[in-house]
Amino acid sequence: MVEAAEAATFLPVIIVVALLIFCRDMLSKMMKDQQSITRTKRNTEESAANNKKSFSTSSESRNIEKRMKPNLKPSNGPAHGTPTTNWEKFKDLIKDSGSDEKKIRTNNAHTKTFPRQRRNYSHVECTASAPASTFSPTAKSKVNIAKNKTMNQLTKQVAIDCEMVGIGNGTENMLARVSLVNRYGVCVYDKYVKPREKVQDYRTPVSGIRPDDLYNGENFETVQREVAEILQGRLLIGHALKHDTDVLFLSHPKRMIRDTSRYKQFRKVSMGNTPSLKRLAAELLGIDIQSGEHSSVEDARTAMQLYMLYKNQWETDIRTKR
Repeated sequence: MVEAAEAATFLPVIIVVALLIFCRDMLSKMMKDQQSITRTKRNTEESAANNKKSFSTSSESRNIEKRMKPNLKPSNGPAHGTPTTNWEKFKDLIKDSGSDEKKIRTNNAHTKTFPRQRRNYSHVECTASAPASTFSPTAKSKVNIAKNKTMNQLTKQVAIDCEMVGIGNGTENMLARVSLVNRYGVCVYDKYVKPREKVQDYRTPVSGIRPDDLYNGENFETVQREVAEILQGRLLIGHALKHDTDVLFLSHPKRMIRDTSRYKQFRKVSMGNTPSLKRLAAELLGIDIQSGEHSSVEDARTAMQLYMLYKNQWETDIRTKR
């Protein structure tokens, strides 16, 4: 009986101790959970800060790279390396054809393309070269000959210019010389023509024609036939071509004619009026022509150079009927 009473006395104490132990364990567990949550939150904040810092660093790097990139805008200097051109004045005349070329490259991504080289019309020569270990001097000369032969051949585009003399009362025109160049500026045809009537004015200060030139010239019928054969199926380029075709008594399909005196963009150089070839050469090419006696080869070459330099936009304007 005494032991039972003692046990009943200690029972509340035991219960209290058990509750205290239970509360301690629960509190310890809650503290560990809270520490774990705090540590996770701290790690998340540190990770976000690091990411933000990394993004800021990459942005700064990109900005630095942009500032370090070279200026790719066109220079304000003269066009095509010519010191006397007024390109700054007329630089908006011709649009950049880079977008068209980009479309072509996109559509033909599988096709291997090569950069186009600027042609030198004043002096045409072969630039073919090869490693010395591969080609002998004899082989190199053969390559040069083949290249020169190719550049001297007829091309799809030919430019023409004629020199004329005066007949009748001196104001009527008669063919005295005709010259044709290919797209490379190489003269492929150049002949003087015998007069069919008495010449009243040789116009030598302008035409450069002298009596001996015509005396040793070719018959008109032969020249007319040969020129017609050359022009057949080819793109005809020239300046004020109507005068040339009239003295040759020839016609050419309108769609196959590119007249530098009638091209709308070129006429802006002379405020909408018909520009002279001399002015186009000075303003757009930076070269001086016709300073004395005219050369039909030089005039034909200049017209071809104008066409080839602005060919892309010219053909685009024709397709869009501008």
